[in-house]
Amino acid sequence: MATARDLFYRHGVKGVGVETIAESAGTNKMTLYRHFDTKDDLIAECVQQAMVEGFAELDQLTARHAGDPMGELRAWIEHATHQIVSEPRGCAMANAAVELAEEDHPVRRIIEDGKKRFREYLVELCQRAGLSRPDLAADTLMLLHEGARISRQSEGVQGSSERFKSAAEGVIASFSARHDKS
Repeated sequence: MATARDLFYRHGVKGVGVETIAESAGTNKMTLYRHFDTKDDLIAECVQQAMVEGFAELDQLTARHAGDPMGELRAWIEHATHQIVSEPRGCAMANAAVELAEEDHPVRRIIEDGKKRFREYLVELCQRAGLSRPDLAADTLMLLHEGARISRQSEGVQGSSERFKSAAEGVIASFSARHDKS
């Protein structure tokens, strides 16, 4: 799994064959197919594993900032900033979604469910943090994050993605100011 995830991330899910994965993992295709019926099943498991790990990180943020939702929101911004800097190919799920363009592809459903769940996390966090229009605040932060991860791929860390943290703080301030005035 670790080998497949690394290769898929670096070269794309369509750019890596089962033989390459097996060879890189020090095994053979037969062994791989004993665990996964198809390459799509392997991709699905890799995406699912990435989601589980990502949501575990969010759960840790929530636990570390229990009773301090604004602190949790700012910790998420720090976490997201670290992702943007340390993951030069952006979001593995978004990358896979781009490659697996067929609307009925089973992996797309997993990705869509994960992205919807992430949005729900942000909406709920923005609501607990007291931001006005938490759904819009969450959508704004999510789009900013996704855009920064894409920008990082095309412009590098010195491009507009470098300003993610300050832009996200501006979003929080904007939705906090509106809340304070109403």
